[in-house]
Amino acid sequence: MELLASMIRARCFQGWSVVWVASTVAAFGFGIGFYGPAVFLETLHTTKGWPIAAISIATTAHFLVGALIVSSLPELHRAIGIANATVLGALLSAIGLLGWSSVTSPWQLLFVAVVSGSGWGVTSGAAINAMIAPWFDRDRAKALGCAFNGASLGGVIFTPLLVWLVARVGFHSAAIAVGGAMLLVVGTLAHRYLRHGPADFDVAADGASLESTRPSGDDIVRLSRTSLMKTRAFATISAAFALALFAQVGVLAHLLSRLSPELGTNGAAAAVSGTTMSAMAGRMLLGYLLGEHDRRHAAAVNFIVQSLGVGLLGMGNTIPVLLAGCVLFGLGFGNAVTLPALIAQKEFRSADVETVVALVVAINQAIFALSPAILGSLRQAAGDYTLSFATASVVQIMAALIILAGGRSAANPQSLL
Repeated sequence: MELLASMIRARCFQGWSVVWVASTVAAFGFGIGFYGPAVFLETLHTTKGWPIAAISIATTAHFLVGALIVSSLPELHRAIGIANATVLGALLSAIGLLGWSSVTSPWQLLFVAVVSGSGWGVTSGAAINAMIAPWFDRDRAKALGCAFNGASLGGVIFTPLLVWLVARVGFHSAAIAVGGAMLLVVGTLAHRYLRHGPADFDVAADGASLESTRPSGDDIVRLSRTSLMKTRAFATISAAFALALFAQVGVLAHLLSRLSPELGTNGAAAAVSGTTMSAMAGRMLLGYLLGEHDRRHAAAVNFIVQSLGVGLLGMGNTIPVLLAGCVLFGLGFGNAVTLPALIAQKEFRSADVETVVALVVAINQAIFALSPAILGSLRQAAGDYTLSFATASVVQIMAALIILAGGRSAANPQSLL
């Protein structure tokens, strides 16, 4: 009878449906909130003649507001539920996208960034992890990999789609179409699939028996944010990934503009899509090879690969070299958002993981929010992207050293700095 009950639970397990919903949310959330600003920057620069540095400041504000929202995401989820929060995020993203397409002066972008950044914060990586975490423990790496492949797919689809729509129907009409589609699709799926947790289906994580996995009292008690942030494990995870994503987001925000002179606008958009396809391949490769290997070592390798790719993008002046840079940059790209959650799962108690991930993502976004403006200013000062991309490459190496330096904390994640 127990075998039969186990088979029924496995057959009826809703976790993988949640994974595909999370993947769809990630496709829209990242496609508009993460990859979109690069398209917005290039579109406003070419159509209105506004300076790249000025638009980059608004991009920075977009990500900074997202960081503020992410820092309180666990509380928002507990207050109104993941489903309602996700619908709210879709609505804010749609309004924000419409705002980017409607501005008539650069200063208005700062107000628009507040709305679009809020939508991005509620549909970003911390939100995707919160959707997946209750449903998976043993298979969380696989589930997160599948869900975050939606984020990469968002880059593959939305970057060329937005460029194509802007060219055909204009920025404003493109924003209405894409924003409306996000609100309809994400809102419907969130209402249908994200209102319930495993316990509502009488199962635990991974579809296991609820009775056999009752948490202990220690597992339920959450540590304070201050206590978590004082640990060596948290400090090294947040610092390393903040630096890595500073480089990654800054490069991504300017990648379309960097590639356009050599590849043309459509060719550059295709190259950015190829970069995100490489991200999907890199994430699948990590899921296949990671196993029980040290996740911090995997992160360090990931950063070094990206550093090499960014170096090629900065110094290359031929199409083959630039495309090779896109591939190497992309191979490490997708793992930068999944690895923090996977490292936290190993180094922190389950009751604290969502808070740890939210804090790491918030700190990451607060840091990498500065990168589009900083790299844009370096480009403005130097006259090309060589200095900007060289800086990003060095920052990736620094991130690799920091994540390795924290390896000793894995044995005792609650050790203080």
